[in-house]
Amino acid sequence: MVGMNPAPVQLVLGEEELLVERAVEDVLGQVRADDPAAELRRYRASELTPVELADALSPSLFAEARVIVIQSAHEVGKDLAEAIVAQSADPAEGIVLVVLHAGGARNKGLADALRKGGAAVTTCEKVTRHEQRSDFVKAEVRRVGGRIAPAAIGALIEAVGSDLRELSAATSQLVSDTGGTVDEAAVRRYHRGRAESSGFAVADQVVLGDRAGALEALRWAQVLGVPSVLIADALADAVRTLAKVGAAGRGDPNQLAQRLGMPPWKIRKAQQQVRNWHPDGLAEAFAAAAQVNADVKGAAADADYALEHAVLRIVAARGRR
Repeated sequence: MVGMNPAPVQLVLGEEELLVERAVEDVLGQVRADDPAAELRRYRASELTPVELADALSPSLFAEARVIVIQSAHEVGKDLAEAIVAQSADPAEGIVLVVLHAGGARNKGLADALRKGGAAVTTCEKVTRHEQRSDFVKAEVRRVGGRIAPAAIGALIEAVGSDLRELSAATSQLVSDTGGTVDEAAVRRYHRGRAESSGFAVADQVVLGDRAGALEALRWAQVLGVPSVLIADALADAVRTLAKVGAAGRGDPNQLAQRLGMPPWKIRKAQQQVRNWHPDGLAEAFAAAAQVNADVKGAAADADYALEHAVLRIVAARGRR
């Protein structure tokens, strides 16, 4: 929180760049709340010597506040690692040392020593799973004072993609444009081009059995350059989701989420969709999705034609009894 004095030694663990940058910005903000003239200095660990580190951490004549950031600390050599640990034990007044470490096994001893020495630890692990991105979006909405509907979270990720910077920017814009409350309709409205041209939008229309809507979404996606492989993957994901949720029965989506490995909103949506599918139709859809995935990866001469054929085949499978 800005306005509080940060711990003199900060250890930032992880590789998610946006979160790492924010951790540094938060520390700098706290320091500059007390001293707006506080200086920020960044050093790459592989280019820093113990002597240069000592100079950076030495108190100045007028005791100006200073934030020293050591980037990629997992790359340090033995001598510098020992210097960091030694000099962090008794930092000069007004100086905050921020050590950025990837968090893996490489130079883990340095991170462990800093943690043992009392460093404040911020974890910035790579966001790789859908549920982690969903949590990030929810946190971003809260961060800017808004609210978001569960279905809107999935729609936003489909529309924008997995990059946290883009998700952050889109979330802030949506909260601003909607007055604070973001629903699925708002996401579709403000991200119409990307949302409606994504592979997931094609898949949504396909599993609903909307032949015209599916073909229109497919053509938009192709016109705007969405890779054929991504569209085929979205079709396969949609069919797998229907099968998994259908096999799980009518349970509570919140309770099924961990067992099925997908967010509750996605389970709830699939539960509504799968009611209109017969097991024989799902089997045919599986076969079509598997075939088109092979086709777009080189088995077919014309990937666009293969996708259109798969879309029509899966839509027809929905009506099979």
